[in-house]
Amino acid sequence: MFDFEALSHAISGRTVLCVGDLMLDEFVYGEVSRISPEAPAPVIAVQRSETNIGGAGNVARNIASLGGRCIFAGLIGDDDAGAKLRSALALEKNIESVLVCDPKRPTTRKVRFVSEHFSTHMLRADWEKAQPATGDIEQKLIDAILPQLSRADIVLLSDYAKGVLTARVIRNVIDAARKARKRVLVDPKSANFAIYRGATLLTPNRKEFAEATRSPADSDQNIAEAAREAMVLANCEAILVTQSENGMTLVPRNGEMIHVGAHPVKVRDVSGAGDTVAAALALALAAGADWEGALRIANAAAAVAVGKKGTASVTASELRRRILPHAYLAAEEKIIAFPDELDAHLNEWRKQGLRVGFTNGCFDILHPGHVKVLTAARGACDRLIVGLNSDASTRRLKGEGRPVQNERARAEVLAALEAVDLVAIFDEDTPIRLIEQVKPNVLVKGGDYRPEQVVGREIVEAHGGAVMLVDILPGCSTTSLVNRARGDVA
Repeated sequence: MFDFEALSHAISGRTVLCVGDLMLDEFVYGEVSRISPEAPAPVIAVQRSETNIGGAGNVARNIASLGGRCIFAGLIGDDDAGAKLRSALALEKNIESVLVCDPKRPTTRKVRFVSEHFSTHMLRADWEKAQPATGDIEQKLIDAILPQLSRADIVLLSDYAKGVLTARVIRNVIDAARKARKRVLVDPKSANFAIYRGATLLTPNRKEFAEATRSPADSDQNIAEAAREAMVLANCEAILVTQSENGMTLVPRNGEMIHVGAHPVKVRDVSGAGDTVAAALALALAAGADWEGALRIANAAAAVAVGKKGTASVTASELRRRILPHAYLAAEEKIIAFPDELDAHLNEWRKQGLRVGFTNGCFDILHPGHVKVLTAARGACDRLIVGLNSDASTRRLKGEGRPVQNERARAEVLAALEAVDLVAIFDEDTPIRLIEQVKPNVLVKGGDYRPEQVVGREIVEAHGGAVMLVDILPGCSTTSLVNRARGDVA
């Protein structure tokens, strides 16, 4: 569970020490309309090109664009590509680079030729020497990295197997981080998870995980069993397996497996999506999110990244729009008139594997305290249903003279909020009937309640859901607003 608004503010003050393989990513875009007369190969008429900081450098860019600070340590060659990367990193706000130069190897450079019309990669050309750093270069890397640990809230190792993260570098960084009580996340490349032993979290994709564990990784059960065995070897706290369109599955050493489905999105380019996931996870965990909260942040960030072309970074505002999307229905369409309508929405959302949240109240005069609870509730689910007390129900609860606004007016105001997906009016004293119908994954109330006081808690927990309490804003009360407006209170 997490309060997205509070978490987003906390992220802005966090620093990630990112260590990994830096690359220069180039994209050449053009049109293909003929075959070369010299050979059976397509000819691309170049229209434009882009140069980006790639590899682990893209992780650093995502950390910065999401609002965090990054100290980046990596390796470059004594060449033009290395100079371009050094200059590009220096221009990036909130990234401080600590680069070691190895004149004996070229800077890793990848050039992709892309057909604009078909949006497909036609060819990739690589310049690299993918061998582990040795001798004095390896020691220079260690000497450059370790002094930065004290300034970081969390450590992220982004392994592309290009030479930076040797077994010795990995061991020195993880051991020093653990001694300093800093969490370590690893986006691994090696199939030998044991070399990352002592890390907090490993984040392989399904192919990498299957190769490392020699399991089919074709079901949540298989993933959970293989991950628990791998965690013994790697001595880590959790393993997250990313599965592209099938979402993400996190298996903690202690606790239940957590799976989130992928957001429905038009995929334009998967380049760098894993970098975005790693960056979002690191920042969310550094900001205090639990496993599920960090997973939901990372999943949403990945959905934004794959909807972009090229090596993409994701901004905090883009992430917010994905987690708290603008209303996809007009306000009047969100107000449920009959139970069958609610069932139709629920059935469709369940088919999509979406997490459903529920909260309720009178919402007579909407104020910032209401908005905070609703926003936090929407951040903990994929679709939020708000149960609204009818006029008769509100009058019995609040007394004569209430509500100030009738139920239709209150429903329309709620439905206009981006955090709210549906509004269901109920006439009973409590929303128990609605809760029984919805069976939400998460039931949200203000922090002025205790868990045992929340109506419907037993129903939700019996179906595997949870209750979430959101801290209320002091001084925000509809009753006090009404009293002041009527002159009852100075």
